[in-house]
Amino acid sequence: MLNALEVFTTVVVGLMVGVELSVAFVMNPIFNALPEDSGQLGRAHGGRMLGAVMPVWYIGSLVLTAVWAVAGRDHAGTGLVITAGGLLIVSVIMSILLLVPINNRGKTWTPENRPADWKQQMNRWDRFHYARVAVIIAAFTLLVTALV
Repeated sequence: MLNALEVFTTVVVGLMVGVELSVAFVMNPIFNALPEDSGQLGRAHGGRMLGAVMPVWYIGSLVLTAVWAVAGRDHAGTGLVITAGGLLIVSVIMSILLLVPINNRGKTWTPENRPADWKQQMNRWDRFHYARVAVIIAAFTLLVTALV
């Protein structure tokens, strides 16, 4: 049963990393290259859609990692799992303090109501997001290593 939990947790976290990598290095560059207001509208829609899904994914990943750490406390690799859990906590804190406030504003913007500095705010979100992606990649790497 522990093996199934380990694999399931690793897959869930790995898929989350993949989605966030896609946002950082595929979707947002596409949105930024679109003409006129299309990019801002795309980001707003993505903020609404992913803003509803990702909190569940982040918290779920953290809970699964915590369950793995407790269930496997007597097994090799538990320190790696605990460290991964700590990094996932950091990613949740980063999200709540840095990314969610910007996302909550951006997902309501239209070409008619967006602030003059909307591009600077999106660039700030992107920088915070790159840092968060690095944190969750590190957590994922630790979970994969704990499986070995």
